Amino acid sequence: MDEARYLLLQLCDSGFPSGAFSHSFGFETYLHEGTITDASSFRRWLEAYFLKQWVYNDGFAVRLAYEALERGDPEAVWALDRRLTLQTVPREQRLAGIRMGRRMLELVQELLDGELLGRYRERIAGKKAFGQVPVLFALICVRCQVPLRDALRHTAYAAAVSLVQNGVRAIPLGQTDGQRLLFGLNPVMAEAAGIVETLPPEDFGISPPGLELASIRHERLDGRMFMS
Repeated sequence: MDEARYLLLQLCDSGFPSGAFSHSFGFETYLHEGTITDASSFRRWLEAYFLKQWVYNDGFAVRLAYEALERGDPEAVWALDRRLTLQTVPREQRLAGIRMGRRMLELVQELLDGELLGRYRERIAGKKAFGQVPVLFALICVRCQVPLRDALRHTAYAAAVSLVQNGVRAIPLGQTDGQRLLFGLNPVMAEAAGIVETLPPEDFGISPPGLELASIRHERLDGRMFMS
């Protein structure tokens, strides 16, 4: 278990080269439009992202994949990979999820063995799966016997670290402001993880129109810093 904990810390570190540093997941649109201007307005966006979008999409996908693996149903996991990909409407965000998922899987296989990790990569190579970070995170956590609640909190933290660091660069914010912001998000991430644990299956894929449209508009921004 200690080895698994350290691996999760490594995956959540902002230095892990998954490609997350290249993606704003729509907040750059709000930055260009003047809605995000400082740490306070950025925090409001982060709260909306985690409590209105992440819980119903990436966070919920981790839980659904984890539960499918626990009951020995890998076919449900592969179906979830497809559904998560196809229900992501903004093209840039959809491609971001695939690129990050494939890159993370490539790196994780250098650190951790596992039959299902190998099968996932084979399915991606055979164009039978897309590759998604939440699915991969569930595969890793089940493989390492990490409890679901911890899996959800770690994946939320990994997303928060990347987004805050990208906000520090783009807004820009000082490093101290960034760390204060990240620390202040702890109760938000805990709340988001708790919500995920209670959701009924039919809630999977809910997405607030404002956040989704901002991600779509991002494609047409001038002078973009991020790929999504």
